[in-house]
Amino acid sequence: MAREAGRELAFAVPGDPELTTGGYLYDRRLAEALVARGITLRHLRLGDSFPHPDARDMADALAQLGALPRDCPALVDGLAYGALDPDGVARLAAPMVALVHHPLALEPGLSAAQAQAMAARERANLSRARHIVVTSGHIAGLLREAYGVAPERISVARPGFVVPNLSPEPEVPPLILSVGLLARRKGHDVLLRALARITDLEWRAVIVGRLHEPETVAALHALRADLGLAERVEIAGEITQPALEALYGRATLFALATRYEGYGIVFDEAMGHGLPIVSTQAGAVPETVAPGAGILVPPEDDAAFGAALRRMLSEPAWRAGCADAARQAAAGLGDWAAAAQVVSDAVRVHTSAE
Repeated sequence: MAREAGRELAFAVPGDPELTTGGYLYDRRLAEALVARGITLRHLRLGDSFPHPDARDMADALAQLGALPRDCPALVDGLAYGALDPDGVARLAAPMVALVHHPLALEPGLSAAQAQAMAARERANLSRARHIVVTSGHIAGLLREAYGVAPERISVARPGFVVPNLSPEPEVPPLILSVGLLARRKGHDVLLRALARITDLEWRAVIVGRLHEPETVAALHALRADLGLAERVEIAGEITQPALEALYGRATLFALATRYEGYGIVFDEAMGHGLPIVSTQAGAVPETVAPGAGILVPPEDDAAFGAALRRMLSEPAWRAGCADAARQAAAGLGDWAAAAQVVSDAVRVHTSAE
């Protein structure tokens, strides 16, 4: 692996970098791989209020980025970059590279006016970036089609993955594992309604994810009670990585009824643990979940999702075939060194002195 000793790169990430969501995991693993290449990282921690920054966090973010030397490029997580004041971005001297996990304007729950305003801000800021790094071909296509970004201004750095060396011990009755932020976009309400359709089967379910939207968390607990699933479904919230690994090892299948994914790093995790997957055809999911590794249904369709869960639980041979396809696909995934090389090359080529 080529080393790049002496090169400096600022990496700006909003909020707590130790959070266990897919986006933050991506940022941490990418940072580690960049350092392994010999790059000196200057970490910038931006405010917790992004992507809807208050005045204080906005001013602080622009001040931190504005204090960078002209020869120190900055890789800025899209959770913040797309939400920055465009006039402030225009005044920055250091070259900016945007790291876009998914466009902020596509977050479910925004009003039409909010989404339009967010898209306009993102479009303006992306036009001022020296280059844009995305996590999937799906997001690259969205930026080209919806934001007018030229293809040569985009590099795709897929998440890396290391196949775990574990011996799974599936629970009896089967454990259905779901991992994703407790946010409306992740579709846990659809999953609960789907599970209510298969209560004649033996199973239990655990939903793991950071408490991201308080109103969504409250609604999920209420829906679980209304559906009579309190004894069979655990809403675990955020847990440690060792505890999550243990759940992957005890699970029979992975289920995420997401409404949208820009990539979905949890699908790589699930395939790496040999779990068949039930999910949706939303966003980048079809290009992330390997063919044959699971069943994908339309988003928002709890009947179809429930039918897919029933098939996975009721047909062991089918389930085993999906598990084999998942393991084979995971073995072929790239590592974090490959992702870091894409980012490093993009920064080197597109932020050199003019």
